[in-house]
Amino acid sequence: MTPAFTYAPDPENPGWMRWTLTDASRFNAVMGRLLVRGEGEGRARVRMFPERGHSNLQDNVHGGVTLAFIDMAMFAASRSFGLIDAAGAVTLDLSTQFIGGGRIGEPLDAEVELLRETGRLLFLRGLVTQAGDHRVAAFAGTIRKPARPR
Repeated sequence: MTPAFTYAPDPENPGWMRWTLTDASRFNAVMGRLLVRGEGEGRARVRMFPERGHSNLQDNVHGGVTLAFIDMAMFAASRSFGLIDAAGAVTLDLSTQFIGGGRIGEPLDAEVELLRETGRLLFLRGLVTQAGDHRVAAFAGTIRKPARPR
């Protein structure tokens, strides 16, 4: 069975892993290239590269793109923590506070922190930034891990 995602070193970005959906006809593919890297115990950074197709009418990153990126970042980070492989896991909730507009043509980073893991749940929070200190959004979310095979 083919895995749903490729999680492999990115040769162009040492220290980063590629997080790529293996079926390019699915929604996740509209986000483009995603990278992830661990940043210590229970912390990861996920990066996307916003292009014109991700923009709204003000030439900022569309809010829907930011929300989709946050959702995918929670999964990519959880994979980097070794807690899920993504297939079968689901988002239970996602709370987002928009702080500023994301800029097109500049990498967008989600800094994700694992707050707690239970038998079936992952509690996460984070911040979406650009150029280190430009804050785009803050978020908190919960992922339900896949059921264990019986």
